[in-house]
Amino acid sequence: MKACELSDTLGYKTVVPPREEAVINEGYTSDLLSDVMGNAPDGSVLITIQGHKNTVAVASLAGIVAIVLCNTRSAPEDMQEAALKEGVAIYSTSENQFTVSYRIARLLGKY
Repeated sequence: MKACELSDTLGYKTVVPPREEAVINEGYTSDLLSDVMGNAPDGSVLITIQGHKNTVAVASLAGIVAIVLCNTRSAPEDMQEAALKEGVAIYSTSENQFTVSYRIARLLGKY
């Protein structure tokens, strides 16, 4: 699916827009950044509450296309700047990680 579907279809707020060609193939839910580095699939969306620039650094290393910040977590300015530089989209939602994971899995045709 195109990364823009996170806002267009699911209604998540776009904080940092995706690259036009950004495609999401998989999802990964975790708040432990070392876990994300070791296990998140390339081309995935990270579902987390970790709203800081280190999340973007890990996403970039892991080949993550987009980050969804759950529970109304905000992306501070330095996180947004890092995401723009690295080409990682950021979205936010009031939904919890369980709900976001389910909705994205459905959109990806996993369930």
